Amino acid sequence: MKSLRLITGLSVAVLLSGCALGPNFVPPNPGLPPTSFFAGATHKPVVSTRVALAPVNPDWWALFHDRELIALEHRVAGANLDVRTATLRLTESRYQRGVTASALFPSLSDNGSYERQGISQNGILGLFASATPGTEAGGAFGTGTGGIPGSLLQPFSLWQQGFDASWELDIWGQVRRQVEAADADSDVAADQRRGALVSALAEVARDYMQLRGIQEQIRIARNNVKTETDILDITKERQKTGVVTGLDVENAAAQVDSLKATIPDLQRQESEAINALSLLLDEPPGGLAAELVTPGAVPPPPPRIPVGIPSDLARRRPDIRQAEAQLHEATADIGVAVASFYPTVTLNGSVGFQALDLKNLWKGSSLQYALGPGVTMPLFEGGKLTSMLNLRTAQQQEAWISYHETVLKAWHDVVNALVAYRTETARHRELVLQIDHAGKALDLARSRYRDGVEQFVTVLDAERTLLSAQQQGAQSATNVAVDIVALYKALGGGWEGHFPPEPPPPLTAALPGL
Repeated sequence: MKSLRLITGLSVAVLLSGCALGPNFVPPNPGLPPTSFFAGATHKPVVSTRVALAPVNPDWWALFHDRELIALEHRVAGANLDVRTATLRLTESRYQRGVTASALFPSLSDNGSYERQGISQNGILGLFASATPGTEAGGAFGTGTGGIPGSLLQPFSLWQQGFDASWELDIWGQVRRQVEAADADSDVAADQRRGALVSALAEVARDYMQLRGIQEQIRIARNNVKTETDILDITKERQKTGVVTGLDVENAAAQVDSLKATIPDLQRQESEAINALSLLLDEPPGGLAAELVTPGAVPPPPPRIPVGIPSDLARRRPDIRQAEAQLHEATADIGVAVASFYPTVTLNGSVGFQALDLKNLWKGSSLQYALGPGVTMPLFEGGKLTSMLNLRTAQQQEAWISYHETVLKAWHDVVNALVAYRTETARHRELVLQIDHAGKALDLARSRYRDGVEQFVTVLDAERTLLSAQQQGAQSATNVAVDIVALYKALGGGWEGHFPPEPPPPLTAALPGL
């Protein structure tokens, strides 16, 4: 037993002092500008003064001060099916990590058996048992001085109980690199989960903004139908007095019918938007209709929009974090490939008891054991190991390019969202002025028409101009809100602190010294 303790002690010392071969992972520099997202651009568009470099609010949707929107967003993490699926995949990756880490420890198995055996008298052992001095059988098998006692030919019982142990020493750090790669894979799953939540939060906000925009267009259409109906009534009265002809009446009626025809399609869009939100929150079609069918205005943009500094983008964007974790995993895989060139040292042992009678099984005289190390050294693999190392190295280079591309695309996403927000905000300001002028022009046209100064066609043109401006203004207000949502999706915030509880990780998920 002293030899066993000595071998175990030496093995632990070698394991703890063993190195991990292959390159160590160093987080890459994302190369993002420190102060401005437009750094390096030859043409730097002027961004709205509402944009500030203040820290990004994780609950960015609260900037709209819309209670219904806030309530919907708070339900996303627990209800959205994509987020829930990503949560389970994260849990699966952690269990897989536990499976990988188990190779760091010895494997121990218990085995026990009972057998009732009988030896054939006509078999080779039967010949040995029947051999006696001077017989033909004895001469045929050698000594002629005796053989196996004939009593062994009688059926007998065999009782066995023992333990088998095996431990592959991680001298070169191959298993530790595998665990490192498994940790990185768990990080990939965690960032995929963050990405699913960011996308779901942004999709809910976008669909909500579009729903409110559609409801605003329905309100505008109904108000214009009411106004046009009043004009139609006035025109009918003027026809009765002979001031105007039936042509004006028919034109006014056609205008009313044209406005009424736009409402059913808008109602269809409203229903589709409610259904889209219902799907995002795991509700059946129309499941949110009771709380969303009441019209509401498009939430106005906040006075200031914090966008943070560009260098923070690499920590907030889940896809950048995921690409970095994939690069980490690819780097660890190189260490696994390097370690495969070196010898594998395994400690094997078995301890057990064997007896022909159960009452003698646990006696010291029934003890049997086997202990000893084993060494396996790759000598010729036909280029397999070298090819695997080259493959892992190429995969790491590919992962680095993917990381760089992900960072660059994220940077482009933010800049494009900033430009879209700035230009749409400027467009909306002009449309607000157009609506004001078009409303005044319609009032003048109606007044002059009542006084008999203008023809009815002038009123129709003024009404169409105002309606078009109002519809464009409502759509533009929706676009401004949607552009803000797209900006915050590009910035990657919103996943902090909004996840549902996870199943507990495996017990081996946190090993000291790894």
